[in-house]
Amino acid sequence: MRGLFPPMLYDAHNHLQDERLAPWRDQIIAMLPRSGLAEMIVNGSCEEDWPQVAALARDHAWIRPAFGLHPWYVTERGPQWLQTLRQHLQAHPRAVIGETGLDRWIENPDIDAQLECFRAQLALAVEFDRPITIHCLRAWGLLEATLRSAAPPQRGFLLHSYGGPAEMIPAFASMGAYFSLSPYFGHPRKAAQLAVFKQVPLDRLLVETDAPDMWPPDEMNHRPLRTRDGSSLNHPANIDVSYRLLAEVRGMPREELHAAVAANHRALFGL
Repeated sequence: MRGLFPPMLYDAHNHLQDERLAPWRDQIIAMLPRSGLAEMIVNGSCEEDWPQVAALARDHAWIRPAFGLHPWYVTERGPQWLQTLRQHLQAHPRAVIGETGLDRWIENPDIDAQLECFRAQLALAVEFDRPITIHCLRAWGLLEATLRSAAPPQRGFLLHSYGGPAEMIPAFASMGAYFSLSPYFGHPRKAAQLAVFKQVPLDRLLVETDAPDMWPPDEMNHRPLRTRDGSSLNHPANIDVSYRLLAEVRGMPREELHAAVAANHRALFGL
């Protein structure tokens, strides 16, 4: 019997270590490899969750770890955070750097601290020749300027759940960017952002879930998860929703899209 997914699907960005997924994590881990998922990138966000990411990658070969300091947590960083990050990268030769980036959407953002931490992680990506996963909200011009001044890694970088304008895609792509789409773009209010993915070069397209966040609309969400207080969560198996949305907006057969995404995933993350 065929699984839930076509073969060889790739999730370029999620947070499987997130404690909100704890009640279902064993079930998720058991089902995904049998359902056609070839690899997922599990992203740490702060020093506290890097060991959980490392443990998941140690126990499951199809999980590739990513260690990074998210812009939401830069003001909580410890004095040895960069040394600790370096140690994780040295201990995990297949690891990606991230999630890092810039965010003006949060309340009272410390942009100077964000820039300091982001530049430090970009430098590590260059030094270790690792791909880096970048978060950006309401800081696209600053991100472009920072990438130009800091020289991103030659192997490329991921703009995860890309929410920037179509006009900036060529500039980012020229610097090595890949662009991933999440299930959240299926919501009607995100239709304009979904349409932006028509402009992404085919050889720079990736898909993600960003689980447990960025859940799809109810009519597409066949694996709903809810916390005790009723809040929605995104199941990592919703990677098939991301593929469906991207195939529809691009007007591509699913099989052609699967092959392109697999090649792109290997090009960026194939260490």
